[in-house]
Amino acid sequence: MKITRGWTVPALAALLAGGGYYAWTTYAKPGLPDGIASGNGRIEAVEIDVSTRMAGRIKDILVREGEFVEAGQVLARMDTEQLEAQRRRAEAEFKRAGISIDTARSLVTQREAERAAAEAVIAQREAQQDAADRKLARSEQLARTDNVSLQILDNDRASAMEAKAAVNAARAQLAASDAAISAAHAQVVDAQAAVDSAQAAIESISADINDAVLRSPRAGRVQYRIAEPGEVLAGGGRVLNLADVGDVHMTFFLPTAHAGRIAMGTEARIVLDAMPQYVIPAKVSFVADVAQFTPKTVETEEERQKLMFRVKAQISPELLKKYIEYVKTGLPGMAYVKVDPEAEWPASLQQVVVP
Repeated sequence: MKITRGWTVPALAALLAGGGYYAWTTYAKPGLPDGIASGNGRIEAVEIDVSTRMAGRIKDILVREGEFVEAGQVLARMDTEQLEAQRRRAEAEFKRAGISIDTARSLVTQREAERAAAEAVIAQREAQQDAADRKLARSEQLARTDNVSLQILDNDRASAMEAKAAVNAARAQLAASDAAISAAHAQVVDAQAAVDSAQAAIESISADINDAVLRSPRAGRVQYRIAEPGEVLAGGGRVLNLADVGDVHMTFFLPTAHAGRIAMGTEARIVLDAMPQYVIPAKVSFVADVAQFTPKTVETEEERQKLMFRVKAQISPELLKKYIEYVKTGLPGMAYVKVDPEAEWPASLQQVVVP
């Protein structure tokens, strides 16, 4: 991968590290006692991009560059006209699905009533069959003694068979009623699923509408308005860039001999070029575990001393909050750090002075 003007990433890193080493050896504050190291750097802050979650048109941006904002403050709004229409349609689907549930439940009640009627018909048909069977039995007994005509016997047999068929038909009707009840219950389940689907659609669209209101994730200062009202952005399109002025540090570089002796939390001092009369207290919050200069395969001791490590001097949030109006990123200056815990600050750095 290449960076502008043909510089490769490793080459640029080496150039920066070499420049850091040159600046350290050339511009380091003279007269520093043993145990105190220094490096030049710039004030930096954590940067946050406020972006859209989905594609859309910017309706309004409510903040200007340089303005301080609070966590949760509304910064911009996306156009939600289409989303509002989609939500109204989903709400209509929700109401219709709710009516479908009531209709399906009424159908279940109707089918259950039909089943009860079918059971009553079965009981009636079974009683008729029992009577026909008894009558047939008597006729058959009388026929053996020639006390009843064959015509009557045939009629009783036909009546018994008819009664049996009627019972079977009633039982078939009962089975059909059971199937109808199952189908009606299935319609209730389908209608309930439609309600749940419509409700989920409403919640999803409402979440999209809520996401169309861009809020500040934390307190800070607006650095850039990357887009303007009326512009159409893709999903993830950047609208604003914020600097968290509660998380400010100076990044500088130290050679191997000094970087290897610094522990996390080591006391540091920052003096800005724009305000050399002020000494800002800080603490080391980061020391790179990899040198910013790529060494050769075979190194001499002198070459190893040229390796530069990136270091961060963090300014306390309490101090930043107190002097938040003075916090500006990009200001150059010098950072001083104790590489020997027993070392004493020189007179120029001993008294901490802030605006």
